[in-house]
Amino acid sequence: MADLAPQQRLERLRSSIDNIDAALVHMLAERFRCTQEVGELKAENEMPASDPSREARQIARLRSLAEDAHLDPEFAEKWFNFVVAEVIQHHNHLAEQSRD
Repeated sequence: MADLAPQQRLERLRSSIDNIDAALVHMLAERFRCTQEVGELKAENEMPASDPSREARQIARLRSLAEDAHLDPEFAEKWFNFVVAEVIQHHNHLAEQSRD
């Protein structure tokens, strides 16, 4: 790729980035499908929407994975917290629906 003109290299890199973004969106969609089922299970069984001890374990795990992948662990934790906040919001909504 080093022998390509700068614009060609840029286009190839951007194409790779676009493919990665598409894969991330699909992975997030699958993750949310799974967490939707978790939320339904929790709502049906009157379980709390959040599980702080699991979240703490996941943060530690993701920080370690991020370090191994040479990704900023702070970024990985921020991403996880963002996603979990959305999941908890969905779980709370499902719990409210099941009480109605």
